Parts: sequence; C-alpha cells; structure tokens
Amino acid sequence: MKTIMMLAFATAMLSAVSCGSKKDAPQKKVLVLYYSQAGNTKTVAQELAAKLGADVEEIVPVKPYEGDFQALFARYQQEREQGILPELKPIKADLTQYDVIFLGFPIWDGIYALPMAAFLETADLSGKKIVPFCSFGSGGLDTSIRALKEKLPNAEILPGYGVRKARMKAMPAEVDNFLKASGFIEGEYTKLPDFSEQHAVCEEESTIFDTAVGDYPLIKAKATTVASRAVPGGTEYFFTAANLPREGAAPAEPTGEIKVYVTVLEGQTPEFTQVLR
Repeated sequence: MKTIMMLAFATAMLSAVSCGSKKDAPQKKVLVLYYSQAGNTKTVAQELAAKLGADVEEIVPVKPYEGDFQALFARYQQEREQGILPELKPIKADLTQYDVIFLGFPIWDGIYALPMAAFLETADLSGKKIVPFCSFGSGGLDTSIRALKEKLPNAEILPGYGVRKARMKAMPAEVDNFLKASGFIEGEYTKLPDFSEQHAVCEEESTIFDTAVGDYPLIKAKATTVASRAVPGGTEYFFTAANLPREGAAPAEPTGEIKVYVTVLEGQTPEFTQVLR
C-alpha cells in the first residue's frame, strides 16, 4: 500500500512538472529589429525573421525621412552638423525577453543611419548578442560594427551581414548561407576557402577591378594588389586599391586606400559586393 501511494505521488509530481513546463515555456529569444528608409533593409529583415522564426519590429521616426535623395541628404546633413538625433516612436518589443537581437539599418555616409543612432542612445542592450545587418550603396558594415562595439561595450557584437542595394536579388541565398554558417539555423552551407596571398595585380585583374567599380560614381581608385578564392560558380577577388581624385571633388591630394570585394561568376560581368574603407 505504501509503495502504491509513493508511485501515485511520483506520478502526480511528474504530471505537475510536465504541465508547468508547457505553461511556463520560454518566449522567443530572437528579435529582428530594424530601421529602413527605402525598403531594402526591411526586405532583409523580413528574410531573416522568416528563416529564424523570430519576432520582427521596425524602428520608426516620428518625422519620417521623405522626399528624393537631395531632400533626405539635406536633412541628414543639417541634423548631423547640429548634433540632432530624430525622435522615435516607442517600440513594442520588451528587449529583456530576448538574448539575440538582429539589428538592421541602411548605411548613411559610411555608418548606420541616424534613426539607429537615436535608438542606441536610449536602448539598454547590455548582455545581448547583437547581429548587425545592413543595406548600402558601397559598404559600411565594417565601420558600423566598429562603432557598435564602441557604443555598446556591454553587449557582444557578432559578425554581421551586409548587401549592396544593387544586389538584392542575391540576398535570400546569402542570408540563408550566413545564418547556417553562423549556427543560427541548421542545414548545409558553403564554407569558402581562405583567400590566396595578396600579389601585384596583372592587366587582366586590373580590368576586372575597373569593370566592377566603373559605373559607381563614388569610387575612383586604382587596384594595386589582389587575392582570390574559388566560390560556387566563379571567383571572388579581394582588391587593395589606391584612392584617386574624383571629378568635381574638392581639390585635395588623394589619401589612403580602400579594399574592395569583387565577384566574377561564370558568364557574368564582374561586380563589387562591398568596399572597406
């Protein structure tokens, strides 16, 4: 009889634990939080959220950035010069409920957009794992990551993902590979080999560089060295290039160098994927 009572008590306890586990199941731990001005960052955010099964929310300025490029740039320039950050609408997400936050933004003038800067002024992201993602004209992921590490010393800034606005068609496959390679979702992914050693560019490599950046007005540079590696369907190059004066730019000696990733897929024109400044 005693044994039966002990078994009944144990069964009741197991049942209570089981019910409690279902009732107290933890909420989702991943949030995709982003600001998007032209819609490209939003498209990346939606792709990330769908693949991660994560919550997603947009950061919205009280006064939206509207108008053509000239109007947007004029407002940005004025706010930056005066040290003004845009007022934001409150977000609905409770950040304390998330361990990992994918933080998305467009690149403005080489770094994350002002609405993201405004968000970072008040948000407490201490102890969070932050995964930056962005859209850009030429680059800015690297500079934004450095700035985030300085701005958020108590958060862990993980490697991020960035895509040129001109390459949005390639984004879904790249996001899938990025998430798998980073361990956020399961599945097979392409692990790329290391780049070869840098060497002086030959005439053919110089032509590849010039073709890739030739139609982009904000880059005028001469390739000096290059490394390469095989990628699915072609070759990826990593160029070092010396800056040259741009037509119409303020008179000054060209300074520094840039590093440019260029992809050449079989049968396609070379295109640059990211610039590091």
